Amino acid sequence: MSVDLPQRQARFSAQARLRALQAEIMDLILERELESGDPLPTESELSAELGIGRNTLRESLKVLQALGVVEIRHGFGMFVAPSNFDALTDGLTFRGRLSLRHEGKEAIQLVDVRQALESGLIGDAMDVMTPDHLQAIELTVQRMEAAAQRGEGFADIDEEFHRQLFEPLSNELLSNLMSVFWKVYRKIHAEVGGDTANLMETAAIHRDIFSAVQSGDKALASERLKRHFDGIRDQLAKLTAH
Repeated sequence: MSVDLPQRQARFSAQARLRALQAEIMDLILERELESGDPLPTESELSAELGIGRNTLRESLKVLQALGVVEIRHGFGMFVAPSNFDALTDGLTFRGRLSLRHEGKEAIQLVDVRQALESGLIGDAMDVMTPDHLQAIELTVQRMEAAAQRGEGFADIDEEFHRQLFEPLSNELLSNLMSVFWKVYRKIHAEVGGDTANLMETAAIHRDIFSAVQSGDKALASERLKRHFDGIRDQLAKLTAH
C-alpha cells in the first residue's frame, strides 16, 4: 500500500526536525568547549534548554551515539564520545560491499582516495623519517618476503608496512583513515574471493617502495605508491566484473 503525500511530508518533516536537533546538540558541545570524555548536561537540562520533550531528545541522542558523537553510559550519564572511527568504517564498508552489485564503483573510489593520500604525503613522511623508522620498515618488508616464500598471506604485515611509512607524521586522523580504508578493502576482498596467487610480486612491489624511500627519492617513492594502488584498483575491477 502506498503512503499518501501528507504522510510522506510529515515523515520527512519529522526527520528534518531530528537532524536539526542533532545539529543543535553538536553546536552546544562546541559552544561549551567540551572535550572527549566530558559530561553532557542531564536529559532534564538538555530538554529544558532545547525546548523539547525527553522522547524526542532520546531519539536524537541515539543517533548521535551511533555516529560516535555522544557516549551514553547507563547509570552514569552522557559524555562526549572519544575519537572513534567505527561508524565511518561500518558506513564505508557497507557502501563498498553494496557497490559490488554495480562493478564496485564506491570500492574503487576508496582506493582512489587512499592512493591520493599515500602518494601525496610520502614526501612529507620522508622528511621526518629517522634511521630507526627505516630499520623498522625494512624488517617488515623482510617479514613480508619470508611469508611470500612460504606461500602464506600477509595482509597484517602489509597493513603494518603502510602504517609505518606514515608513522613519522604523527597524524592520528591519517592513521585512522588508512585503517578504515584497509578494513573496507579487506572485507570487500574477502567477499569477492580474492586469491593470494601473486604473493611474491606483491612483496617485490613493497620492497621497491621501501628502496625508493630509503634512497630519499621522493618522486620515485610517490610514483611507486601510485602504481601500487593502480594495481589494487585493477584487481578490484577484475574481482567485481560481472
